[in-house]
Amino acid sequence: MKKKILITGGAGYIGSMLSTRLVHEGYDVTVVDLLKYGANSISHLFSHTNFHFYKEDINEYSVIKKFLYGKDYIIPLAALVGAPLCKKNKKLSIETNVNAIKKIIQLASRSQKIIFPTTNSGYGIGQKNKYCNELSELNPISLYGQTKLEAEKIISTHQNSISFRLATVFGCSYRMRTDLLVNNFVFTAVNNKKLDLYEPHFRRNFIHINDVVNAFIFSIENFNKLKNNVYNLGLSTANINKLMLAKLIKKKVKNLKIKIMKNAKDPDQRDYYVSNKKIEKKGFKAKIPLEKGIEELVDFFTYNKNNFLNNY
Repeated sequence: MKKKILITGGAGYIGSMLSTRLVHEGYDVTVVDLLKYGANSISHLFSHTNFHFYKEDINEYSVIKKFLYGKDYIIPLAALVGAPLCKKNKKLSIETNVNAIKKIIQLASRSQKIIFPTTNSGYGIGQKNKYCNELSELNPISLYGQTKLEAEKIISTHQNSISFRLATVFGCSYRMRTDLLVNNFVFTAVNNKKLDLYEPHFRRNFIHINDVVNAFIFSIENFNKLKNNVYNLGLSTANINKLMLAKLIKKKVKNLKIKIMKNAKDPDQRDYYVSNKKIEKKGFKAKIPLEKGIEELVDFFTYNKNNFLNNY
């Protein structure tokens, strides 16, 4: 019998893609989500007998207690994601990103396995000629990064856990986001034919959303090999700066103009390259090229003119 999996925030950007894949793989999937952005992202799953949905607030102790019971795997995705949203909703960010995780750890049994996505934005500003690995100093420069780092520390106290420090995710999802850097650059390029770059030398690592889903599947299937560890999760060939990213997009968007905004600060001061060697040595490697994701996004934004409900 396939394992029972609980996903909080399972209707979100990553959650809707992961829930879909797990349902199709035959796992018994329970999603708990407030549906702040609607139910369209998971509506295709309601007909599956191995999919169960509940519109509940995961910040409530009684809700967590009720839905943890009997689950083999817990994947806590429910969170306020991104620096702008957390800055705008400080109290709720701490409640959802940190306190709800504390409740999960308090209530989970020792045998229950937890797979948790955090962020490599905790590295803040890295050294110019050195890649950040899992032992590098953590210095988050946003409330979002701080809350996710605090949650990672809490998760690590559970002896059956895996944490993934995600690179900046890109690609299409059932619950689309246009605030993520690659998605946002392509969205802006397609619609405005112009990109204004602030501090174009700032570096980042990226990963396609399908590779994130693949990593979660890999971790379920190889849990004992990975457990009780933190891993950077990104595409190793996609450690690039913003100007390099803009030039890749220009190859796919005709007549795109790139303008460097001099003497102007980027509100997001993150600047680092990331090593993904630790997870790669365990047998998982992200494979979807950045160029392929850009091409996918160009098509998506060209032919899909819906108004996207964003979290910023």
